[in-house]
Amino acid sequence: MDSVKTIRNGTKVPAVFSDAEMAGRLAKLRAHMAAESIDAVLFTSYHNINYYDHFLYYSFNRPYGLVVTHDAITAIVANIDYGQPWRRGFAATLTYTDWQRDNFSRAVQQLIPNRGRVGIETDHISVENRDKLQAALPAVELVDVAKGCARMRMVKSAEEIALIRQGARIADLGGAACVEAVAEGVPEHEVALHATQAMVREIAKTYPDTDLMDTWVWFQSGINTDGAHNPVTTRRVRKGDILSLNCFPMIAGYYTALERTLFLDSCGKRERELWEINVRVHRRGIDLIKPGARCKDIALELNEIYKTHGLLDARTFGYGHSFGTLCHYYGREAGLELREDIETVLVPDMVVSMEPMITIPEGEPGAGGYREHDILVLTKDGAENITKFPFGPEQNIVRG
Repeated sequence: MDSVKTIRNGTKVPAVFSDAEMAGRLAKLRAHMAAESIDAVLFTSYHNINYYDHFLYYSFNRPYGLVVTHDAITAIVANIDYGQPWRRGFAATLTYTDWQRDNFSRAVQQLIPNRGRVGIETDHISVENRDKLQAALPAVELVDVAKGCARMRMVKSAEEIALIRQGARIADLGGAACVEAVAEGVPEHEVALHATQAMVREIAKTYPDTDLMDTWVWFQSGINTDGAHNPVTTRRVRKGDILSLNCFPMIAGYYTALERTLFLDSCGKRERELWEINVRVHRRGIDLIKPGARCKDIALELNEIYKTHGLLDARTFGYGHSFGTLCHYYGREAGLELREDIETVLVPDMVVSMEPMITIPEGEPGAGGYREHDILVLTKDGAENITKFPFGPEQNIVRG
């Protein structure tokens, strides 16, 4: 049987991004390749394949790739997906079969000459797959392109920003659905299901030709609020509970988010003090996001607010991150996180979050996780907050 084949099935599906948008991304990549004397690039990550091909794969332990040369772009896809990668993608496709081992490598050999310099994502490709690639192309020098591509992705295009705006709007609708569903005795998972359905239906209405995949909600209560990424459980919400609302609509592999602290019915004195301190940090962080600001300087200044209240040790992670093609199971531009070790300077058309969080351990007054999250688009003179859902004790003590 064939090791590789070309599959076309049906017709191309209308894409979220225009041909001009996708061609512009490739032009920037090829300029980078020319500057670095790179003859071809083999992407393997979810995020870069999606970014350059408009196709988001499901691995199921199968390798996927996207080969970009100076005159062609071809996705290497598994036969299990048949024609879907071609229908969804911007690139041509070459399908490898699984009738024999390492047919992916045979597809690579068909698309990349065994000479020159080939870019790979050293932060994604496994040691085993890198070794297989080098064995398939023994005369090739493998060089990293992950960091360079991440820097290019940090600055968003007009079409990307338009999609992120829609995602922020849909996340706000999910937040409203969460609040609608919260009541004493309702399990976390029921609240999450209600909000997820609301967002998926709105994505379908707004983008009728897109895949509907990966949209989710984490709705946490009580002790389950202590971590930012704690999964939904069957715990039933009680009056006086601290609640954490986390809505994540996914559109064409692009992540947006709304995260809010709430309380059901009432909020104790110490809980309110902690909540208001975190809101103060949140507001100041929003003010600090502007062109010319360094990520590390934002983090260091916000640390001082927590220090004055003896809460710096309660901080659990950085103050924000980039947006774009990312998800909870694949990457983002790590060089655009608001942390003490990041030197990146903010520029117009970057999109970042402000999301301070503190956690007070169980058994201490005010126990729980407090977190707010807004999305900001950098402009020439400042930043626009595109998250509209209210935050703070005056707005988010829910009467369930």
